Amino acid sequence: MRCLTLGSLARPASNFTVGANRLSPLFWIINRSSSSSVVKPYSNYKSDYFVKRHIGAREHEKQQMLSTIGYKTLEELIDKTVPDSIKLNRDLKLDSKITENELVQRLRQIADQNDYTWKSFIGLGYHNCYTPAPIMRNIFENPGWITQYTPYQAEIAQGRLESLLNYQTMICDLTAMEISNASLLDEGTAAAEAMQMCLRHHRNKRNKFLISDKVHPQTIAVVKTRASALGTEIQFFSDLSSIDSFKLNEFSGILVQNPDTDGNIFDLTQVTQKAKESGAILSVATDLLACILTKPPGEYGSNCDIAIGNTQRFGIPLNYGGPHAAFMSCRNYLTRIMPGRVVGVTKDYLGNPAVRLALQTREQHIRRDKATSNICTAQALLANMSAMYAIYHGPEGLKSMAQAIHEKTCYLKDGINHQNVCKVTNDHFFDTLKIKVPDVDVIKARAAQKQIHLRYFPDNKHVGVALDETVTDADLDNLLWIFGKDSISLPDSKVNSLNMIPSELKRSSPLLVHPIFNKYHSETKLVRYMKMLENKDISLVHSMIPLGSCTMKLTGTTELLASSWPQFANIHPFVPVESVKGYRHLMEELKNDLCEITGYDDISFQPNSGAQGEYAGLRVIKAYLDHKGESDRDICLIPISAHGTNPASAQMAGMKVKTINVNKDGSIDIAHLKDKLDRYGNNVACMMITYPSTFGVFEEQIVEIIELVHKCGSAQVYLDGANMNAQVGLCRPGDYGSDVSHLNLHKTFCIPHGGGGPGMGPIGVKKHLAPFLPSHPIVHQDASSLSFGTVSAAPWGSSAILPISWAYTKMMGPKGLRHSSEIAILNANYMAKVLEKAYKILFRGKYGNVAHEFILDARDFAKTTNVEAMDIAKRLQDYGYHAPTVSWPVPGTLMIEPTESEDKEELDKFCDALLCIREEIADIERGIYDRNNNPIKLAPHTQKLVCSSDWNRPYSREKAAFPSKLVNPESKIWPTVARIDEAFGDKNLFCTCPPVSDYCDN
Repeated sequence: MRCLTLGSLARPASNFTVGANRLSPLFWIINRSSSSSVVKPYSNYKSDYFVKRHIGAREHEKQQMLSTIGYKTLEELIDKTVPDSIKLNRDLKLDSKITENELVQRLRQIADQNDYTWKSFIGLGYHNCYTPAPIMRNIFENPGWITQYTPYQAEIAQGRLESLLNYQTMICDLTAMEISNASLLDEGTAAAEAMQMCLRHHRNKRNKFLISDKVHPQTIAVVKTRASALGTEIQFFSDLSSIDSFKLNEFSGILVQNPDTDGNIFDLTQVTQKAKESGAILSVATDLLACILTKPPGEYGSNCDIAIGNTQRFGIPLNYGGPHAAFMSCRNYLTRIMPGRVVGVTKDYLGNPAVRLALQTREQHIRRDKATSNICTAQALLANMSAMYAIYHGPEGLKSMAQAIHEKTCYLKDGINHQNVCKVTNDHFFDTLKIKVPDVDVIKARAAQKQIHLRYFPDNKHVGVALDETVTDADLDNLLWIFGKDSISLPDSKVNSLNMIPSELKRSSPLLVHPIFNKYHSETKLVRYMKMLENKDISLVHSMIPLGSCTMKLTGTTELLASSWPQFANIHPFVPVESVKGYRHLMEELKNDLCEITGYDDISFQPNSGAQGEYAGLRVIKAYLDHKGESDRDICLIPISAHGTNPASAQMAGMKVKTINVNKDGSIDIAHLKDKLDRYGNNVACMMITYPSTFGVFEEQIVEIIELVHKCGSAQVYLDGANMNAQVGLCRPGDYGSDVSHLNLHKTFCIPHGGGGPGMGPIGVKKHLAPFLPSHPIVHQDASSLSFGTVSAAPWGSSAILPISWAYTKMMGPKGLRHSSEIAILNANYMAKVLEKAYKILFRGKYGNVAHEFILDARDFAKTTNVEAMDIAKRLQDYGYHAPTVSWPVPGTLMIEPTESEDKEELDKFCDALLCIREEIADIERGIYDRNNNPIKLAPHTQKLVCSSDWNRPYSREKAAFPSKLVNPESKIWPTVARIDEAFGDKNLFCTCPPVSDYCDN
């Protein structure tokens, strides 16, 4: 067996170490016997190796599961599951595993290489802030908040849904807009999505987009990259008065920034009126804290259509660029084409108020290449933290904070100008100044003496300074010294006139008036509120979450530690790279490890979600083909068995999607593939393959399929890496022919899902594609001039969560990583075996095995009993479980992925729950229960309902809430609402937080 035992953990005495230091030679001399052998004073077994804590099954449980499915060893199972043609017949060339204590020591050494004590005033959309300790401890560091899945099962996700509704309300209030989504990946992505909304609204008949050159440069870069794939022409204007020189009726939309990247605030009346007259949609990138004092986008009337930005300064550390929650709000008429997830108010079937994800028919898993966006991962965890930050401070606290920041900025301006050495160029501003200086090098040298980072403009004549809530009087003194003389003395008349916002640019609308932002200001009440929301949700702290294709595995506590350390969290993404040697070291090690694991030659960490990774990978392929002079290759072949994001990503990358059929056994129809290649060969850019397929099988003919594509000229193969949890250590995509993959670090490599984000989707490529990887306009990463462009606002995506995946690979080591894949496959096959007599297993591989996930077919039940897959999903909540993936990739089915982190006892409990539900279905078949009035169709059952004096159902309360001995009354997880009324929510769309009772029938 390839499982770990005490013997395999042991090392020779001469190599025994304590921490990083060998035991003293004198120690061994003292303990040496009269013979030449060494008497070991104690066992060299290290009790804190992480592998046995990450993998749930114990050795005897592995043997029991193997026996159940008919194998003696794991090697036999893997041999009959993974095709011989792709097997990796050697160990991964990675560092040996280290203990958790050793890992923490190494991480501290790496972290201390970052110049985290330097203070940043760079701005550009990123600001220092304080994360309130109750929010850091009770949300960011709390597995009850970070290990939930996207709230597709709303009845057991009411806590995070309510929090996201708070977030949407906050965004709508601060931007004075009508509707908001529940976050996007970053500000650059939000701007690119706004552009696509403009194109979609005009049905692509206006293929020009106009941008102010005072938008943040990283945002411009992301928008330009997105536009280039869509054939959209980007034009720029330098000031509002120049708008008249453009034929605006040819443009789908306009993007401005207010306050702009130089810190100026200005009146949008002129541009909004011009947009209104021409029919162009106006998008405004803004700052939420500035919106507290200055006129927000929505106050310019219905002429301003979309507001975007990020919520980083609302309690989220700089994180060297991410993760942070971006926002988008808009007018109601654009709601149906707005990307991302939207939380809406509805009711349950008992008439009680409830919350759920609304308008899901826009999403990529349903509409494929016709979707509004390919976005699959949002930034739910960070959005929830930002919402709590607004609740923590309340409107008065935020207003006081904004006023203090503005006053300090005014003081700084007056101080700089008073010295007559440098000159502030801004007339009206909120917190950011652009300063003309006589000698930039002198300013850099003085700033370095004070350990301060500033923004240096490309013209070598101007310097930028952005203030924030953390600025102290000492900081102001240091800044004044940097820009002038050694001693500063401001006239009292200057100090007392600290307001540079003219009356016509001041906010007039009310601010965060809902009670939610005005009642939880004591820590006692805030902590209780956060705990109350947490208790409404099911997460991995309660039970396994067996979502197929989502890999809800353990995120170890030790893996999470460094993400909140100041050495990683308190660094601006645009500091000089020599200031972040620790980050560079960690990312280089993780890059090398991922290259070895995948067989690729290079990695880019810029994509900050799986969907972004897909998009970036396809853009790399297209750039490569364009460079070869084969721009006509624009067709992307996608099997039906691929992930739902794939077609949407291909469309965004400017490709045309052609679907490939699959056979009855779930394998790709090679005859149909050959037909497509024969028909479109000269125009095929690539084929996107999910491997193992979303049907839960390893394609036996994967090598042949890849070779067929490669024989079609320069066509490439994109292998979707979302299912790498079945491959690590067993096979490598780069070895069996794939050219590029994204890796879901929030799946295989343990970054937690956070209730719907953060995620990371780095892409690995073969050598010939490496020159085309993403670049960045501010932080130059030795990128090739052949780069396709910029895909995320920060150069390395969500950098602060990379230590999680780094820690996972280091603590697991090469054998542990392989063993994780083996146990993931073992657990899935064991569950499939246990369930196969009660449920039809839809697809199996050549020898009757599944990969790391499998699909239960529930379609026949709908015919015989009126029970559908979603009914089973809802009934599972009464047993204390989150449902598997429902009706995807095959309608009417349940896709189950147990991961390697669950032990046999938990697998058995979940299987028993499904078997009990099958018996309840049988009761309907036997006529014991009515087809519509039974415990499955009426699930889930809330505590309020079960305890009500009004019980008129044809089954007992015990049957409703405690359907078997599996459900322990002492640890019962109760859904807080009954089954959600989806239709009511879509017909009565409401996405902010007035009293819910006002919008539901009682």
